[in-house]
Amino acid sequence: MSEPSDPMLTVLEEMRDLLRLIAEPAIAERDKKLRQSLRDIAGNGKGKKSKAALLMDGTRTQARIVEECGIHKGNLSELVRALREAELLKGDPRQPQLMISIPLSFFEDDGGEM
Repeated sequence: MSEPSDPMLTVLEEMRDLLRLIAEPAIAERDKKLRQSLRDIAGNGKGKKSKAALLMDGTRTQARIVEECGIHKGNLSELVRALREAELLKGDPRQPQLMISIPLSFFEDDGGEM
């Protein structure tokens, strides 16, 4: 049996996703330098570093990121350190969260802004 708020939550999530889609070009322009730094550090979409970066939303520990994307623990530690030095992380580095928002297709892009 579903809660009465479930349909409303679904609608709100859909609205949030649409707003993100609409706002993405403006966000990309605002965060242009930071996004380029992220690409320089994490590489392209084919590597484990970029997959790990996409998982850095503040809800996962480093250990969980290692499990989910298969990156070596030492490589993740180096990535977190580099991102922190570039001021691309906020909060606790044990549960890393990117300072900027990026779409899931961020690393699939050819490097040009969306």
